[in-house]
Amino acid sequence: MRRRLALARKIHRILKDRLSLLVNEYLVHAREAIEKRSRVVELLAKSYDKVSLALGMNGLEVCESIASILPKYVTILVATRNILGLSVPVLESKVKPPLYPLYITSSYVDDAVRTCRELLPELIELAELEKTMERLSLEIIKMRRRVNALEYIVIPRIEATIKYLRMKFEEREREDKARLKRIKVVLSRRRGS
Repeated sequence: MRRRLALARKIHRILKDRLSLLVNEYLVHAREAIEKRSRVVELLAKSYDKVSLALGMNGLEVCESIASILPKYVTILVATRNILGLSVPVLESKVKPPLYPLYITSSYVDDAVRTCRELLPELIELAELEKTMERLSLEIIKMRRRVNALEYIVIPRIEATIKYLRMKFEEREREDKARLKRIKVVLSRRRGS
């Protein structure tokens, strides 16, 4: 039981260290996500203005036809990387300049396409950061449960068992000593009589 207790304490210490590393990693990614989100909000506002101007100047049909062409020029590569034993996604985007007939569009459409091309990689990076944060938070929750289970359930139970066994063994030892004294007294009376 003592070996179990020592092992449980070692595991508790290791898991607690891992938990603090995961929390630090989460905070780093959270700071990055906040900065990235503010940048994306700026770009979204800018692109919304540009798209609304393009819609007003060229009409819905022209803008929809150009919007249907644009996804062909975007490639997203998905991979994973390892953060403290946790697999998180890595998204990489490649946005090629779209080819569309310039004679049917105005400079407003070109501006809208340019701002959307600028926005897309930022959105993909934000998605990567947020998915990483989600996975880290789930791992933090699991790790916290394990640490708490060890700290408040497993280790106290082992300590209580050790204490109980120690008391039982001490009680038996006292009973054995008392029994030996009694036997000694009985034997000394028999020899004396």
